[in-house]
Amino acid sequence: MNALLKDQVCLIAGTTGIGGASARLFAREGAKIVAVGRLRENAAELGRALDALGAENLMLAEDLATPGAEERVLAAVVARFGRVDVLFHVAGISGRKFGDGPLADCSDEGWDTVMAINLRAMMRLNRACLRHWLGEKRPGVILNMASVLGFSFVPDQFQTVGYAAAKAAIIGMSQHAAGTYAKDGIRVNVIAPALVDTPMAARATTNPAILDLMKRKQPLTGAPLMDEDCARAALYLCSPLSAGVTGIVLPVDAGWCVCG
Repeated sequence: MNALLKDQVCLIAGTTGIGGASARLFAREGAKIVAVGRLRENAAELGRALDALGAENLMLAEDLATPGAEERVLAAVVARFGRVDVLFHVAGISGRKFGDGPLADCSDEGWDTVMAINLRAMMRLNRACLRHWLGEKRPGVILNMASVLGFSFVPDQFQTVGYAAAKAAIIGMSQHAAGTYAKDGIRVNVIAPALVDTPMAARATTNPAILDLMKRKQPLTGAPLMDEDCARAALYLCSPLSAGVTGIVLPVDAGWCVCG
């Protein structure tokens, strides 16, 4: 069987957690990987892992919340590989330390920081790739990272209204783009994980009360999902296996949305 992403140029925003796991899986499926992360050391570590797999790769250290970062990233990809075929935008933050919380308590800084990093930065990189494909009259694939918290709320344990609002907005943005650009051969989908064991989720994945909650909310695993679980779902949505799929929101949630 041919590799699912043979010779595809895959741009992944995010170098750790789900982004890193997806980069490694996509590389094993024949992709050329460009990964961008804020911290140079994380990008370098992922680059070494991809080198060990024999994958062509380009590691970029950029803060995607900075104006113009998306254009620098796209220019670097095109300079190295000539094009982009797939964008998987994973990168994001929890805004809790900036003041995100319940609506009555959420600070302006918490709201603005989460929106800038989780939503506006994603919009800009989506926009840059869309302009690239439209200008070149090429098809393309976008997969954006949302969260079940954008549409399935759990009281008490996940009280960050800015984060939930940003993730809900990602769904609206992505479905709008899917409907607009389907005629151009461009697919846009969303993956919405529940609790995954990643560096960003360390507060939750080490909390005994939340781990106990996962036995009920994520009964398929009875625990947080692994980043590889999301990477496999992302591979489906970024590969020709889903050539007829656009505008969907795929929960990777171990039962979260259907269990009490």
